[in-house]
Amino acid sequence: MFENLPSLTQIHTLIFDPDRIPYAVIAILLTLVVGVITGPRMGNANPMIWIWIDSLFGWIGDRLDKKERSVGDLAFRGFILMVVAFSAFVGLGEICYQITLRQDPYGIFDVVFISLALSGGSVWFVLLRLYFALGEKKLGQGAYLPIARTSRINLNTTDDYGITRVGMAMAARSFDKGMVAPVIWYLIGGLPALFGYAALAGLAWRFGKDGFSKGFGNVPLAIERLAGAVPSLVAAIFMSLASILTPTATIFKSLLSWAKKGASYAQGGLPLTAMSWALEVTLGGPAKDINGSTIKSAWIGPKGATAKIEPNHLRRAMYLNLMAQLLFIAALLVAYLWSSYINT
Repeated sequence: MFENLPSLTQIHTLIFDPDRIPYAVIAILLTLVVGVITGPRMGNANPMIWIWIDSLFGWIGDRLDKKERSVGDLAFRGFILMVVAFSAFVGLGEICYQITLRQDPYGIFDVVFISLALSGGSVWFVLLRLYFALGEKKLGQGAYLPIARTSRINLNTTDDYGITRVGMAMAARSFDKGMVAPVIWYLIGGLPALFGYAALAGLAWRFGKDGFSKGFGNVPLAIERLAGAVPSLVAAIFMSLASILTPTATIFKSLLSWAKKGASYAQGGLPLTAMSWALEVTLGGPAKDINGSTIKSAWIGPKGATAKIEPNHLRRAMYLNLMAQLLFIAALLVAYLWSSYINT
């Protein structure tokens, strides 16, 4: 009766397709290398699909998001826009999938299409520019404008410490939403699932206001949370493990953060909390977004940790982020080798 059921060592093949792992790993490496060399596209270090979401739906969303409307009305408008955008990008993902079936025997298009949903090395490029500018005390527009566009935070309303806190939080969130989550959804459902999740994440970034939307961004935030909760947990695990390999970071504090009240999911969730505790700094704090809305984000970090973030803290955050990414890549490769072994 049970002879055709998969064993425990094969159960993962019911969740995702191991044959997609090599394409995902190559896409990650491609975006890391290219991003560091070329920098952010259009001054925005987020995934290309997020930039398309902003270009295609940002203007209409801003017109629909009228503050004088009721919360219910705004939520319904946000829901309609989400359905349109999500359907369009799932359809685009299906078209890309058909292209790979017919025209891509070596997986080159697959890698390119996956990279559209990843943030990659452009985040490092932006943070490195900020790090050097802080060290030289020359924090000009070229250093903070890409961070403002990527995080959607108005950096003119804060000081150097606040700008650096935003940069560190951006590193944690890009690892979660710009690498771990899209790759997991690609492994589960291929390019349609990848594009669909990236569209949801892009809408949550564009209209969610870190959880302080007046209604319009509530539905995209809620649906993205359903899709991103498990990947966010995976990202937090790798962020905590990365503290073992990061000088001056503490794995004990990072693990302790899991039992503490940390950042809300919309603010950055467990990955952001794990970073702040591992590096023993305070992140978050109130801010204004680039549209002028107040973002009342909580202060996140262990008791007594400094919120006066120096360039050295930013350097440690970049190193922690790098180690988390390398560990994630290593885990993908191990999963692929294991699946190959048990299927031989």
